[in-house]
Amino acid sequence: MARLTPLPPSLPFFHPAALAATWFGAGLIRPAPGTWGTLFAFPVAILVGWAGGSWVLLFCSLAAFTGGVWAAGLFCRAAEKDDAPEVVIDEVAAIFLVLAALPMTIAGWTAGFFLFRFFDILKPWPIRAMERRFKGGFGVMIDDMIAALFAILSFVFLDTIWLILT
Repeated sequence: MARLTPLPPSLPFFHPAALAATWFGAGLIRPAPGTWGTLFAFPVAILVGWAGGSWVLLFCSLAAFTGGVWAAGLFCRAAEKDDAPEVVIDEVAAIFLVLAALPMTIAGWTAGFFLFRFFDILKPWPIRAMERRFKGGFGVMIDDMIAALFAILSFVFLDTIWLILT
């Protein structure tokens, strides 16, 4: 059953860093806050992708990454954690990047979601190495962006195999 996690006392919900870091509260949902954050990014991605296309979605990914470095850093300091699980802006920036690179279809975006979550949860090298190497907001954000690149490359690889076999 889903439940909500309380915010750090020094950072109220409506503080811009708390809203951004938790993606308007999605990161407060338990269990699996990263999955909730990724799912809650989809309505924005659908609207942005439909209205502006992949380049605008790529811009949104970069904007979420840049703002996320600040918001994640502030939130994690307030929570006194290196990588607070409530922070899901990293998943948002990363899934925007994945979706910008993949075909704007239900199948493409569904595959992108599962591939990204797979690499974000598993964290193979060098994803885990980046997570350990960098601290603060940048450290919170960068491992998810690398997981996004793994998801994109995996999609291209699997799509190529599919085209060869069919």
